[in-house]
Amino acid sequence: MLIKVTKSRTCGTVRIPGSKSHTIRAIFIASLAEGRSVISHPLLSKDSYSAVNICKAFGACFENTGESLIVDGFGGFPAIPENVADVGNSGTTLRFAMMTAGLTEGWTVLTGDGQIRRRPLAPLIRSMKDLGGDAFSTRGNDMAPVVVRGRLKGGRTELDAFTSQYLSSLLIHAPLLEQDTEIIVTRLNERPYAEMTTWWLDSQGIEYVNEDFKRIKIKGRQGYRAFNTEIPGDFSSATFFMVLAAVSGEEFVFKNLDMTDPQGDKMVLRYLEEMGAAVTCREDGIVIRGNGLKGIEIDMNSTPDALPAMAVAGCFAQGETRLVNVPQARVKETDRIHVMCTELAKMGADIEELPDGLIIRESRLKGCRVNGHGDHRVVMALTVAGLNAEGETTVETAEAVDVTFPEFPEMISQCGGDIRLIRESADKNGGAVEME
Repeated sequence: MLIKVTKSRTCGTVRIPGSKSHTIRAIFIASLAEGRSVISHPLLSKDSYSAVNICKAFGACFENTGESLIVDGFGGFPAIPENVADVGNSGTTLRFAMMTAGLTEGWTVLTGDGQIRRRPLAPLIRSMKDLGGDAFSTRGNDMAPVVVRGRLKGGRTELDAFTSQYLSSLLIHAPLLEQDTEIIVTRLNERPYAEMTTWWLDSQGIEYVNEDFKRIKIKGRQGYRAFNTEIPGDFSSATFFMVLAAVSGEEFVFKNLDMTDPQGDKMVLRYLEEMGAAVTCREDGIVIRGNGLKGIEIDMNSTPDALPAMAVAGCFAQGETRLVNVPQARVKETDRIHVMCTELAKMGADIEELPDGLIIRESRLKGCRVNGHGDHRVVMALTVAGLNAEGETTVETAEAVDVTFPEFPEMISQCGGDIRLIRESADKNGGAVEME
C-alpha cells in the first residue's frame, strides 16, 4: 500500500484515538485478573488485537462491543497455549507475554513477524532465569522465536532496561509470583512508560516499594481484581498532528488528551513550544499553532517514539535541531535513527546520524518516493513531511499505520490534507501497477 500526498493547507479539530500503551496494559492486567473487566474506548488496532489474541491463547475470554472490550480473566493462572503464539508486530505484547508464559506450568513458544524476530530479549531472558523460570531463543541469538518455561517463583534479579518494556513486564507479573521479587535496575530508558506501569499497579492496590526505579521490591502472592476503565487518548499518535500543526503555521485543536495522564509523549508539547510553536491548554482541548520554529537540542530518552516526527519538525526549524540520548530508537520496529536520516535525505533534508540520535538543519524538502520500511511511525512522519514539501510524495508500506493508528489517513484528509491511499498490484510482466 502507498500513501500519496501533496503540499496542503491543513488545520482543524482532531479527536485522538485511545492510547496503545494503556490499552495493552489494560488487556494484560484484565486477563491476569479474576472476574470480568470492561475496557472502554480502547485503541482497536493491529497491536491491540495482537495482545488480545495472545491473552486468548493463555485462556482469557474477550467480547468486542465496538466501544468496549469485555474481558473474563484467568486469575493469574494462564493455560499453556495450544500452538505457537504469534504476537504479530507488537514488541510490547512479546515482552509482556514472555512473563505471562512464565506463570504457566509448562512450555510456551512465542514468535512474531520479521521485525519482531530482530528485536532483542536478552535482559528479560536473564531475569526470568533469575526468578526461577527458563527461556531461550530457538536461534541462539536472544531474539524470537523464544521458548519459555514456568512456573516463575520470584527472587532477586538485575535488569538492564534498555527498553522499558522489560521492566514493565516484570512489574506487571511479579505480584503474582509465589515469593517476593527484588529488581535492581542498572539502566532505565523510556522512564515514563515504567511510570505508566506503576500507575496501573497503584490503581490495583499492588504492594511494592520503588526506590526511584533503581531498586524495586514487589510483594508476592498478590492478585489483580476486575475493573472498569476508560482509555485516554494517545499522545504518541497525537505527535504527528502536533508536528503537522507546528510546521504548517496553522491552528489545530486536539480532543481526548489528558495532561494529567502519565504518558511520556505529552512532552512533545513542550518540545514544540520551546521551538516556537504556540501551545495553549483549554477546557475544550489543546491548541497548537505554528509560529516559525527554531532549532533546539532535545534529550529524547523518555520519548523515543517521537523521534520520527521530531526529525520532520527539525527540517522546518531555523538553524540546527539535535535529537540526542535515544540509542534505543535503533531497536524499535526499525532502526529509526538510520531510517529517518536516509528517507528525509531523499527529500533533500540536511540531516546526519549520531550514535544516539540525529542532527537536522533547516531544509527545503521536495516530494519524492520514500520507503516507510513497514514502520508505522516512520510512515506517518514521512506523510507529514510530504504534506509540507514541494511536489508529490509517495510513501511505501503505508499499510503499517494499521498497527497503531488506522484512522490516520482519513483524519489527515479531514484536516485538509491532499492524501490518497493506493494499493499496488503486479501486472502480467511482473511490474507494479498502482490501483486506487
